[in-house]
Amino acid sequence: MANVAEKKAVTQADTIVEKLVDYTQWLTYDKLTPETIHEVKRRVIDALGCAMGAYLGEPGKIARILAHSVEAPGYGATVLGSFHQSSPEMAAFANGLLMRYLDYNDTYLSLEPAHPSDNIAAVLALAEPELASGQQIITAITLAYEVQCRLCDAASIRANGWDHVTYGAFSASLAAAQILELDEEQTRHALALAVTPNVTMRQTRVGELSHWKGAAFANASRNAVFAARLASYGMTGPSHVVEGEMGFQKQVSGPFTLPALGGQGDDFMINRTSIKYWPAEYHSQSAIDAALQLRQEIGDMSRIESIMVESFDAAVDIIGGEEEKWFPKSRETADHSLPYCVAVALMDGEVSSDQFNEKHLQDPVLSALVQKIRMSRNSDLNKLYPEGIPNLLKITMADGQTYAKQVTYPRGHAKNPMTDEEVEDKFRRQALQVLSKVQVDEILSDLWHLEDQDEIGFLLEMFAV
Repeated sequence: MANVAEKKAVTQADTIVEKLVDYTQWLTYDKLTPETIHEVKRRVIDALGCAMGAYLGEPGKIARILAHSVEAPGYGATVLGSFHQSSPEMAAFANGLLMRYLDYNDTYLSLEPAHPSDNIAAVLALAEPELASGQQIITAITLAYEVQCRLCDAASIRANGWDHVTYGAFSASLAAAQILELDEEQTRHALALAVTPNVTMRQTRVGELSHWKGAAFANASRNAVFAARLASYGMTGPSHVVEGEMGFQKQVSGPFTLPALGGQGDDFMINRTSIKYWPAEYHSQSAIDAALQLRQEIGDMSRIESIMVESFDAAVDIIGGEEEKWFPKSRETADHSLPYCVAVALMDGEVSSDQFNEKHLQDPVLSALVQKIRMSRNSDLNKLYPEGIPNLLKITMADGQTYAKQVTYPRGHAKNPMTDEEVEDKFRRQALQVLSKVQVDEILSDLWHLEDQDEIGFLLEMFAV
């Protein structure tokens, strides 16, 4: 009898997988709300702007060299900044890296934090050769946000040593499956082929950070596109990848359940995500905001004696708990250092990509200010997270005078959202570094009407530098 029971258990459906597959098949453009459609367009504009801002960076150059070494006549995807048609997999990687590299794209905070606009590169990489419409693209991006954010709500994998981009294998592969119009069985295999081999170590974001910090999700996108294409040709993947004997829950996340998904009893998750106002790790945004406000009161930065940042556990653990955060040697470490972000905001009165260049990293005056910063955990602030990201700055001057400022919902947060004009201005500031004003104006006009586009290829070629 035991053998019969065991066999029955093995043949039972993987409920998480089936729920995600069913949802992928169910979600169509007509089920989206006007608010959701508009928000998707804002996120596409924001992600592509971030990509252009990162275009001249070294990682982007490396990725383009590889992507340009691959040609895909008849089924290619545009590598941003060029007219080159690479394979969809390599375009997803190169373009995804650009969207992520500056740490400027959007964020969702929950049990696990994420940057759901990372999924956009995978969607575009297949939408172009598939001649997918703007409405199909908007639907697939909504799906990707929904899956990744719901998984972040379901279980923290960071606590077990895994990186949040691991959830990207789920979201990007399902979005890719939808663009490819895979049936239920193919979609199930696409998910399995993406999830099983793509569990990412949290070491990506520990200690002195490398180029890979901005490439990790791009790699997940590349693999998701590859998995979906394999499934479209009939490749099968492992069964029970989430709830199986050696599945995701046993090896990575622990047990979890998924709540109702967007359009099926709840709002769509993209409407709960936040756009970044400054190019730095999201938990630092409120500290940057507070520092910029206090700077107007302080005046002479040389008079600062000490700076105490009271924060919540996630911020301390991720961007304020390691020695490297006080001595950043790379851009990647600096934009993931709360002490550095606070110090450079106080010193320069702005935080843009320029604040993370070599000149700043080697500035002895800035470094000395960073060393004056200490961090402490505040249990009251913990209670406000992840609904908010509260940081409290307390600055003591040489004469004993003190200044204090707490910010919980910085500009761009879902509860303090940027206007469309601010999103557009952010795009312009990034894109005008490498594109002409005529290009930027035309691109924005088309992106604000993404739902009316018949296909995306011509628009992506407009980004040619």
